[in-house]
Amino acid sequence: MAKLYFKYGAMGSSKSAQALITKFNYEELGMSVWLIKPSVDTRDGKSVIRSRIGLCQEADAVPPEADLKEIYRTMERKDVIIADECQFFTPKQIDQLRDLVDEDNIPVLCFGLRTDFLTHLFPGSARLFEVADSITEIKTVCACGAKAIVNARIAEDGTVITAGEQVFLGGNDSYIAMCHRCWKKAIREGRKVLRP
Repeated sequence: MAKLYFKYGAMGSSKSAQALITKFNYEELGMSVWLIKPSVDTRDGKSVIRSRIGLCQEADAVPPEADLKEIYRTMERKDVIIADECQFFTPKQIDQLRDLVDEDNIPVLCFGLRTDFLTHLFPGSARLFEVADSITEIKTVCACGAKAIVNARIAEDGTVITAGEQVFLGGNDSYIAMCHRCWKKAIREGRKVLRP
């Protein structure tokens, strides 16, 4: 029986790397994979998934108005769907992935962030928490050694940003994974944090 999986973690927890490794493992067994990502994620190119450790693959970029069920049902059947940056999918698209699991018996593995830089759930992630069969945290650590859960957005001067749009694409130049205690302390003290 197919399932909908949500594997989430803070920035730098190897979500994209794990998505690409999972794709490789399926293909090594002779299975076909539909690798997708939301089109809003253009950080590494419109149709590229790139991990921080250098793994890279072409993927289908899906715009927010696209119907994932419709697209999937017009293509040659795949053995699995792997979605990266799933926090940027709309709740409606998450429901479409859920329907593909239920109606087409295809496993769907979603990788993404839980929350934004202010610790608020992304709409796509919120919906995954509501409808996924399996939810797994991919852990990473703060500079202090504690578990990182916050995707701290960092200004050019190294201070933590506490206002702005929910979606701002960036990597190590813009975000640092931190534990909640260090994040709050950096905001309270207005101190600069070191980029990796």
